[in-house]
Amino acid sequence: MPHAVPAASPLSARRANPLSGRFRVPGDRSISHRALMFGAMASGRTSIEGLLEGDGILATGNAMQALGARVERRGDSWLVDGLGVGGFLEPAAPLDFGNAGTGVRLAMGLVGIYPFATRFVGSAALSARPMNLVLDSLRSIGVAVLEEDDGRLPITLRGPRTPLPIHHRLPTASAQVKSAMLLAGLLIPGTTTIIEPVLTRDHTEKMLASFGAEIEITTAADGVSTIAVQGLPNLKAQHVIVPGDPSSAAFPLVAALIVPGSDVIIENVLMNPTRTGLIDTLLEMGGDIQFLNQRHSGGEDIADLRVRSSRLKGVRVAADHAPSMIDDYPALAIAAAFAEGETVMEGLGELRVRESDLLAAVAKGLALNGVDCSEGPDSLTVRGTGKVAGGGMVQTRLDHRVAMSFLVMGMASQLPVSVDDHTMIEPSFPNFVTGMSSVGAQFDTPESR
Repeated sequence: MPHAVPAASPLSARRANPLSGRFRVPGDRSISHRALMFGAMASGRTSIEGLLEGDGILATGNAMQALGARVERRGDSWLVDGLGVGGFLEPAAPLDFGNAGTGVRLAMGLVGIYPFATRFVGSAALSARPMNLVLDSLRSIGVAVLEEDDGRLPITLRGPRTPLPIHHRLPTASAQVKSAMLLAGLLIPGTTTIIEPVLTRDHTEKMLASFGAEIEITTAADGVSTIAVQGLPNLKAQHVIVPGDPSSAAFPLVAALIVPGSDVIIENVLMNPTRTGLIDTLLEMGGDIQFLNQRHSGGEDIADLRVRSSRLKGVRVAADHAPSMIDDYPALAIAAAFAEGETVMEGLGELRVRESDLLAAVAKGLALNGVDCSEGPDSLTVRGTGKVAGGGMVQTRLDHRVAMSFLVMGMASQLPVSVDDHTMIEPSFPNFVTGMSSVGAQFDTPESR
């Protein structure tokens, strides 16, 4: 059945008074997907607090139910009654992941190793995204790809009858491919070893260990990591607290830095070092960011961030920073527009192959609002002057990151900044408009003007 596309709804943000108060961002998307999947693989009942209840996460929950697990919301928590490793049932219908790229790629590793056929489908946007990296890696362990369209959904997988442990070197830096292979390794007797040339997000490794998997990680002097996971572990149900998504925190964080006089506390933010590249860069730019109430839960570090308006300066962001902040460059581009001096961002090629060409969308939006910038094949240079004229209507290309980034720009620009549609924000950041309004942001719809 086709996925319905809601009618476009423009929105504008205008110059705000100082932002002040406390703000809590939605639960981390990456950890939310994994909590549902690992709960479905574990023995017993896993409870999850703070789950991001966006469409993509709920699609993953529905897929786990289709595989035989029980998933239900009870009060403020989600409960998952797992089947144990190897306990999934053959689904009666295709697993529909909507627009969830993380969900479908991890599930291909999770389910593709089973000796039955599983069909994976998704929205038109997700079906346009290539899955070749994960498919090629799964083929190396004997998973048969029975249906595909040039590496795109719909895709049908069938696992080998007798899978054997492998020693697999990742062809490129990808936390999703790594995770798919580790999850497949859970169903393979013996030790599956993954070689990771470049460090990527390690949520899978940390959460698997917290559920009781036998996983060992060694890192060589050249930064190459070897991850060994033992097959057929007895995963045990856990109580999971999902911390706030640092990529969602990027928007109130940048807003507080660029709106004069602001002082905002962003609560419960994930501080995993593989995800804090934006925060590190903003600190280098001169951002006033303090880490409060630092704590540890489920293998992850968490903190509250106190953010005050700051005079930012331009910096060079090298390509090796990209894995820890690839989703955050649209927000960083806004900070760079209000900084003084040139900010050069390199290694952005992945942004061109998302649901749309995000690099081009950001560059066009900046220029439309009077920001001096230049776009390279995999780079973006922003020449900031400390202020932005604004006044433009930005084409979001149906991407929530573009929409929120330019609404943040409007909170500090001289003239309001508009986006052609904001409906896609709700699934990933349900309280963006209401939460930002509660700390002082001002939004207008065409009807209210």
